Amino acid sequence: MKSYIAERALLPQGWAENVLISLDDKGFIADVSTGTPRDRAAAAQPLSGPVLPGMPNLHSHAFQRAMAGLTESALNPEDSFWTWRDLMYRLVGRLNPEQVEAIASYLYIDMLKAGYTSVAEFHYLHHNVDGRPYADPAEMAKRVLAAADRTGIGITLLPVMYAHGGFGGKEPAAGQRRFLHQADDYLKLLQNLAASCDHPLRRLGACFHSLRAVTPDEMKTILGATDDGRPVHIHIAEQQKEVDDCLAWSGKRPIQWLYDEFAVDQRWCLIHATHADDQEVTRMAKSGAVVGICPTTEANLGDGLFPAIDYARQGGRFGVGSDSHVSLSVVEELRWLEYGQRLKHERRNRLYSAARPNIGAFLYDACVAGGAQAVGQPVGRIATGQRADLVVLNGRHPLMAHISGDDILSRWLFGGTDRLVKDVMVGGAWVVQEGHHAEEEAAGHRFADVIKAAFSQ
Repeated sequence: MKSYIAERALLPQGWAENVLISLDDKGFIADVSTGTPRDRAAAAQPLSGPVLPGMPNLHSHAFQRAMAGLTESALNPEDSFWTWRDLMYRLVGRLNPEQVEAIASYLYIDMLKAGYTSVAEFHYLHHNVDGRPYADPAEMAKRVLAAADRTGIGITLLPVMYAHGGFGGKEPAAGQRRFLHQADDYLKLLQNLAASCDHPLRRLGACFHSLRAVTPDEMKTILGATDDGRPVHIHIAEQQKEVDDCLAWSGKRPIQWLYDEFAVDQRWCLIHATHADDQEVTRMAKSGAVVGICPTTEANLGDGLFPAIDYARQGGRFGVGSDSHVSLSVVEELRWLEYGQRLKHERRNRLYSAARPNIGAFLYDACVAGGAQAVGQPVGRIATGQRADLVVLNGRHPLMAHISGDDILSRWLFGGTDRLVKDVMVGGAWVVQEGHHAEEEAAGHRFADVIKAAFSQ
C-alpha cells in the first residue's frame, strides 16, 4: 500500500490539512485521514502543493485537435458552425488509423498536463475514407483506446451512433460517410468494444451524435439494448439553426422533444444545450442529467451562451469539455464559463451558491462532480473507494504564497494558468511530474508528422 501526505487537500467536506491518502494496489483510495500525526506522516511520500481531485473532461473529439487554429480566416461573412463543419469534413477525409492514434496521444498528454485526469471521447470517426468498415469495425475506436493507454489518461469511450444527415432521416452527405452506422451494426460495435473497456481506467458508454443524425426508432432500439446504467451522451440545441430545424420537423424544440419522448435521467449528458428556454432549463435541472458545457469551443464557433445562472440556481448539474480542442485548459474553460455570464449580465461573480460563495471553488466542485457523473467512473473526490486521480498544484509558485482555503482555487482559475499544475496522478500512477509527461517529446514529433502529411495533400 502506497501512502502520501498532503499539507493541504480538497476533500468532499472542504479543505483539510495534513491529509494522509493511502492507496490500494489497484490504484484506488483505500483510506483518507486528516490531522495526521508527525510519526505517521514521516512514512508517507510528501505532496508539495495543494492537492485537488482531477478534473474530468466530459466532451472530446480527439481528431479535431489537428485543425485547431486553422479555421480563423474570414472567407464567408456568414461564417458559423455550419461553415466550420465543411472544413472539418475535409480533414476527416485525410486521416488514417495510425494518424488518429498519434493525434489522440498528443492531445491526451496536453490534457493531463492541464489537470484533466479522464476524458469522455465522443468518437464518431469510425470507417475508412470511402465509408466502408475496416476489417475490424472497431479499428478507429481501439486506436483511441491505445492512445489513452500510452498516455495514462482515464477514458470513457462513447462510440457515436450517426445514421442521417438531418431531422426526419434525411440522407447523409458525402462528408459524413465515415461516421455512419445502422442500429444493428452500432450495437455490434458496442459488443466488440466491451472487453476492451473492462479496465479500471476505462468505461464504455452509448452515444447519439444529435437528434438530426438518428431517428426516434433508432434511439429506442439502442436505448433498449443498453439499459444497464452506462452513460448516454448526445449533442443537443447547440445552434439556433438546429432549434429551428427541429421545430420544423416536430413542432418542438430539441430539448423539449427529447424530454417528451424519453426518460432522461442521471445517465444522460446533454452536450452544449446552448439554446434552452426557461422550461427546458427547469426540466434539465430536475432530471439529474448533466449539461456538458464547452465554453472555448462554443465561443470559437459562435454558438451562444448557455443560461448557466438560472440552471445552477435550480440545482442543475454541469461539467466542462474541450470539445474541438481550440484550448486544452481547465483554467480557460472554467474562467470563460464564468466570464461569459458576466458579459451577458453585465455583473461580476455570477456562478456561486450560498454554501460556496467563492467562484473558483463553486466552479471546480460543480464541474468535478458533474464531469464524474458524465464519465460514469468512480472519480471526482478524494475519498475512500474513489480512483486515485489527483492534481498537485505548485505550492512554491509566488501566486500561491500565503493563500489558503478556497482562495487557492480562485487564485489558480482567475489569476493563474495551467503552468501551476505540477504533478498529476491517474489510477495511482504519476503521469505528469514537475509539469512534464514522459512521452511528450515523442508524441509531439508524431503529431507534427501527421500535420505535415494531412495538410500537404
